[in-house]
Amino acid sequence: MNAIYVAALTFACAFGGALLGSYIRSLLPPNHLSKESQDVMRLGMGLVATMTALLLGLVTASARSSYDSQDAAMRTNAANILTLDRLLSRYGPETRPTRDLIRTFVAFRIENTWPADGSAGSGLTRTPSLQDIEQVENQILQLAPATDAQRWFKAEALKLSEEVSKSRWRILNSQGGSVPLVFLIVVISWLAFTFTSFGLYAPSNASVLAVLLVAAVSVAAAVFLILELDGPFDGLIKISSFPLRFTLSQLGQ
Repeated sequence: MNAIYVAALTFACAFGGALLGSYIRSLLPPNHLSKESQDVMRLGMGLVATMTALLLGLVTASARSSYDSQDAAMRTNAANILTLDRLLSRYGPETRPTRDLIRTFVAFRIENTWPADGSAGSGLTRTPSLQDIEQVENQILQLAPATDAQRWFKAEALKLSEEVSKSRWRILNSQGGSVPLVFLIVVISWLAFTFTSFGLYAPSNASVLAVLLVAAVSVAAAVFLILELDGPFDGLIKISSFPLRFTLSQLGQ
């Protein structure tokens, strides 16, 4: 889901709720605006605001943890690819086709996830076919080591190729996001109710509207950051491409 659109919807519901509350205030009879009524309203909406803040905090921590996990997986994958290339280089010149194939795959991944022109990439969904990726492992299996050193390099290269493959699938399996649609509906609804209560019992003047505007922008920004962190390969906040770009610059040397 688009983080900017959801954040804009959150702002519209929150600030719109505040304006709606101010309008309803002008229609209510005086006994509905008594001090006792305001106290009960503040207690009830204070509970809703507390639950909303708690839920936003928990989901923010979860989204940040998921983002950091994906970032660590990408860095580990980049290090494994570079190490695999160096092992094949030390094995002998007969591994050159395999190393060229690895370089092609890494360049493909970078171009489609972080395009050079700065446009929105296709993330990790566009990838070479499974058969093409498995060619790397198949070519390693076809190596015929003649010395103990080459046998060790082959064994370690197979281990690393398996780790690279597993890491790729782990990253792909995490692309669904951890923020469900129901959560967004509930949180935005709670925010709309809370801001409606603010406008209902707050005086209608420029200072109050300015404060409500800043508060609505703040909660919309919080939702935006949560969704951005929940999609680490899309949007404005992305995992850095530096580990894979550095790996690409070192491959084949």
